[in-house]
Amino acid sequence: MSTTYPFTAVVGMADMRLGLLLNAISPAIGGVLVRGDKGTAKTTTVRGLTALLPGVAVVPGCRFSCDPAAPDPQCPDGPHESGAGETEASGTRGAKMVELPVGASEDRLVGALDIERALSEGVKAFEPGLLAAAHRGVLYVDEVNLLGDHLVDALLDAAATGASYVEREGVSVRHASRFLLVGTMNPEEGELRPQLLDRFGLTVEVAASRDTDERVEVVRRRLAYDEDPAAFAAKWAAEEGALRERIAATRALLPSVRLGDGA
Repeated sequence: MSTTYPFTAVVGMADMRLGLLLNAISPAIGGVLVRGDKGTAKTTTVRGLTALLPGVAVVPGCRFSCDPAAPDPQCPDGPHESGAGETEASGTRGAKMVELPVGASEDRLVGALDIERALSEGVKAFEPGLLAAAHRGVLYVDEVNLLGDHLVDALLDAAATGASYVEREGVSVRHASRFLLVGTMNPEEGELRPQLLDRFGLTVEVAASRDTDERVEVVRRRLAYDEDPAAFAAKWAAEEGALRERIAATRALLPSVRLGDGA
């Protein structure tokens, strides 16, 4: 099992880290788009965020990560009784980060229906896609500006409605799909479609540091990680744990926050 580079070990990049942390605390912000040149630790930082996210309770055996306290009434693996996961068999799994490759097929994103079985046996044989896997987690798109139009349209629909629909030959399946959308891109490779750009709550610009000491520290830490990932992660475990606790505590406080008219 590979060891992810710790989020807290990333040097600099304060705006990017803040944007990601704000969305981790309040996914309602609407995700974050990170724009910057290659070599600015965009992907490394995004992957490191996942280890800091609180775990989620799921209905046992549900492929769509239904919340046992409020299961999706239209879940293809349902129906689930409310509170069905609050048993000894239930558990909390770590938050997932699902990566969407720019060259993925539409079926890979939204899922695939076995039409032959649906017509012959009268059952909705559905293989979940990446939108199902990302539900209640993070959907990460590297080089999001290069994403094909057919994938952009499906992604926009899910991001706007919180659900994914698959229709083939008169057979349809719907499942919940609410996720934190994170995209990274290099502006030199082309701009993002305006419709998709509007789906991101925050946009962050990143650039490589010109400070010599900071650049030296970036190289030093990367060499240490490549030499012994487990030892490097252990060195940062305390800071990772402290930040994880701060995120969880802030999430718990968020519903009680009230902003005045002058805020």
